[in-house]
Parts: sequence; structure tokens; C-alpha cells
Amino acid sequence: MSGNFLKDVESMYDTAAENLGLPEGLAEKIKVCNATYVTRFGVRLRGRMFTFRGWRATHSTSEGPAKGGIRYASNVNQEEVEALAALMTYKCALLNLPFGGSKGALEIDPAEWEPHELEKITRRFAQELMRHGFLASATNVPAPDMGTNQQTMMWIADEYRRYKPEDINGMGCVTGKPVAGGGIEGRTEATGRGVQYAIQAFFRSEKDRHSAGLESDSLDGMRVVVQGLGNVGYHAAKFLADEDNCKVITVIERDGVIRNANGIDVDALHAHIAEHKTILGFEGGRFEADGATALTDECDILVPAALESVIHEGNASHINARLIVEAANGPITHDADQILNARGIVVIPDLFANAGGVVVSYFEWVKNLSHIPFGLMERRSDERDHRNLARSMEKMTGKAFPSEEQTAFLNVRQEIDLVRSGLEDMIVQAFAEISQKVNAKEQDVRLTYREAAYQLAIGRIASAYTAMNL
Repeated sequence: MSGNFLKDVESMYDTAAENLGLPEGLAEKIKVCNATYVTRFGVRLRGRMFTFRGWRATHSTSEGPAKGGIRYASNVNQEEVEALAALMTYKCALLNLPFGGSKGALEIDPAEWEPHELEKITRRFAQELMRHGFLASATNVPAPDMGTNQQTMMWIADEYRRYKPEDINGMGCVTGKPVAGGGIEGRTEATGRGVQYAIQAFFRSEKDRHSAGLESDSLDGMRVVVQGLGNVGYHAAKFLADEDNCKVITVIERDGVIRNANGIDVDALHAHIAEHKTILGFEGGRFEADGATALTDECDILVPAALESVIHEGNASHINARLIVEAANGPITHDADQILNARGIVVIPDLFANAGGVVVSYFEWVKNLSHIPFGLMERRSDERDHRNLARSMEKMTGKAFPSEEQTAFLNVRQEIDLVRSGLEDMIVQAFAEISQKVNAKEQDVRLTYREAAYQLAIGRIASAYTAMNL
């Protein structure tokens, strides 16, 4: 990870906040992390004691409980955690979610430990977070991130319930749980689905498309380069290819790159990686070992979906994409961002583009706190209303309802349908606000999409702090 990641986030914040006219001291108050907890704890494994180091940073609680993932990585550090916590604050504010920002990390390589050992380590980490007020549905709510998953969240939730059985809302202490453990349909795909909705919203706007030199409102045939085929990159690539008929021509992974000008079978490549732990040997494209250079492949849409700072001062001038969509957090450094802006390459920023995960996490949190599954109260009522409407239409027209449409019309909406609908609505609304700010006629200089998103987020946070007289 780049040691300048936190400085990049702060520089992007400063650029956006410069012309907002915030009261003296408020800009600095919003920018800095409120608290960072550092823990070192021991766990007896393999006949000896191992010491682990972890962090949980709370950037802000101005809008509600602090929300943000926990990652397990051997190269994580405090600055990275604080940068990610800040991004979460801005992301939640931009999407009007009732959360502040937080982030956690454990300095560990999950691949080096057996599942039962990871469970023991995770439970001890959860104990440390609980003891110091960094884990609870009302104060700080983690979620999966790099190196963690549904199982990790389930261990944390179970440990919380063991320590605080009296907390009726205990399952809301984390999100990203398995559906059977209090999770919600659509959470695994949420960030990648949000990336798709963000791109769709951009293409529906003629002014915004033209700013990137894209004429058609259709994604059909758009050439896409994806860096990182993890959870986010895989789902984003899959949805763009399967549902929008994009051509994923390049996939970059840690061990190289796969290229196919006719389009890569994303599901087949994902299955190959899952089985072989490498892209080497995949027959659906041409392999090269140097994946870093593929970021400069000519394409319509570039989707960096893995690490921070992969587009930097050294390669930004060689990027050959019309549109960059930040599916990862912080994939573009501040200096690179300025180079891309000067070249007229449009960047859809991370705090908007990858917000799908936290939006659906919010839905899961609400579900846990309400103790009512999504759609339970209205599902059968909606089904009856649809049937009555179909019968009325048949009586009025004297024609039978077409059988191929009848099934879709009469099917009651399931949780996944409601989740996707809610997610799309929030992404569409957020983009409309960003677009309006970017395309405002009264401004002397056209804002970038990043500046517009940051300004919207900062403005809402500033209003919250002002209301509290902070």
C-alpha cells in the first residue's frame, strides 16, 4: 500500500473544501479522525503464544454510529485505516446514510492460518473492540473488507451476543453476515452492483456522457478493463457483461493479465481462479505476466477494483480510458487525479462509485434493528393487488393477460428485489446531485465529479456539526 494514501485523501478533501466557505476550524475538524484505537493482544495457537496488532479508527459520528469494514492484511497500517475511515464518512454523507465513518484492520495474512485459528483470533479481536467501545449496533458497526468475509462477521456477531446477551439488537453490531445468520440478500454482490448502477446513471445523462466523449446512451459493446477480480471486480464485470452487454477485454490480477478483444467469459475466469488460485492456464484469453502495464490498455471504461494507488504519477499520462470508475477505495493518487483531469479523462470517484456495499449494509442494519424481514408486511397484500389489477384489465379490455408477462407481474417481490430497487434508487439520486453540481451554469470552472461529490458530503457533515454547535 502507498504510504501516501492518507495524504492523498486529505489533499482531495482540501481541494474540494477550499471554496466552501466553512467557518474557521470546521474544515480541520471534519478532516481529522476523531479516535484511533490500537490493540495488541495474544492468542495461544500451535503450542505457543502469538501477538497480533489491530486498529479501529472512528473518523466521525456526526450522523450516527460509525460504519466501516474490517480488513485482514499483512501490510496494513494505521494511516491506511484512518484514510479508509475518512472515506467512509464522506461516502455515508454523500448517500444520506445515518452513519459516520470507521475502519478496522488486523495485521495478519489470513492464508497463513487455518479456519479454526482465524476464528479464535477474530473472537479475541472482537473482545478487544467491545471492551473499548468500538463494537455495538448503536456506536460502531463493522462489515467485511479485504481478507474478511461473511464467516468473519458471524464470528464477531456471535462473540458480541455471548458477552452481551441482553442486547436485543446485538445482531446489528456487524453487517455482511450470512443470510441464515441475520444477513440480507444481495449483500455479497452489493458493491459490484452499485458500480454497475453508477455507470448506468452516468450513461443515461447526455451532458455527462459527452464530457467523457461517449455519444451513445447504451453500454452495449463498451470495452471494459477490470483490475482485480475479487468480490467487487467480479460482480461489477459480471453484471456489465451479462446485463449491459459490455465486452470485458482485459482482466488484471496479481499474477498477470488476461486479454481477449472479443470479450472474456467473466464467470469462467472467476471459476478458474477459484479452482487454481491463479489466472495462469486460463484458455479464454491471452496471458501475460506483467499485469501492471495493462492499466494503460485502450478501452472505454477502466474499473480499478482492488488496491489503493494503482494509478499514480508514473502511469496516469498513459491511461487510455475515456471513463475511470473507482470500484476500489483510493485507486488514484492525488497527483494522478490532477493529470487525468488535465487530460479530460472523467473519473467517477470511489466515495460514490463503490458505495453499494455500505448502502446494503444499511439495509441489513435496519432489518436487524426492526426484527422484521424485508417485504414481510406487504408481500401478500401486493400479490392480491396485482391479481386484482390483472383481472380488472382483462375485464376492461376483454382480452386475457399475456401469459409471458403475467408471471412477472404477479410474482411477489422478494428481499433481493427490494434490496436492488433501494440500492439503485439511492445511487441514481446521488448521481443526480453530483451531476447537477458538476454541470451548474453559474460556476466559473467546471467541477470534477470527485470535487462535486466531496463538496456535497462535506456540506452535509458541516451542517450536522453546526447543528450540534461543534
